[in-house]
Amino acid sequence: NMLGLLDVPTSGTYTLDGVDVKNMTDDELSEIRNKEIGFIFQGFNLIPSLTAVENVELPLVYRGMKKEERNKLALDHLPKQMSGGQQQRVAIARAVAARPPIILADEPTGNLDSHSGVEVMKILHELHEEGRTVILITHDNDIANEAQRVIRIQDGQIISDIINR
Repeated sequence: NMLGLLDVPTSGTYTLDGVDVKNMTDDELSEIRNKEIGFIFQGFNLIPSLTAVENVELPLVYRGMKKEERNKLALDHLPKQMSGGQQQRVAIARAVAARPPIILADEPTGNLDSHSGVEVMKILHELHEEGRTVILITHDNDIANEAQRVIRIQDGQIISDIINR
């Protein structure tokens, strides 16, 4: 919640692009979340009554993107008609469609079978190779060990910070 600017710190400092987020208004925080951070949730958080393309388009509407641009990612199925892996791919497409520089992925493989999990991790690696910052939250040590840097947190405190590569 803190990294995604859903909460602000009550003490300490969190600076994003050199600006202390504690001093930002709710509107400023919302704008940053909308334009700078793509959220990928463990539970997909797709809107059940919207098709895949409509789920991807919704945040783009808020960003002011034209309909022609939004329609490039067309998949006309409702979430209940898709597998977990397909739903997670739609959630990723929604998170990255506007090319935010930061991707915040909260347990993105947690609800997936191992094959779908490998595919999702491949997508996240590709996003990182494109130059995006990918922050992945996981309890899975195998997933964590794929990262260049692993910061372990326990009871709200950093207990280790390791560079893998």
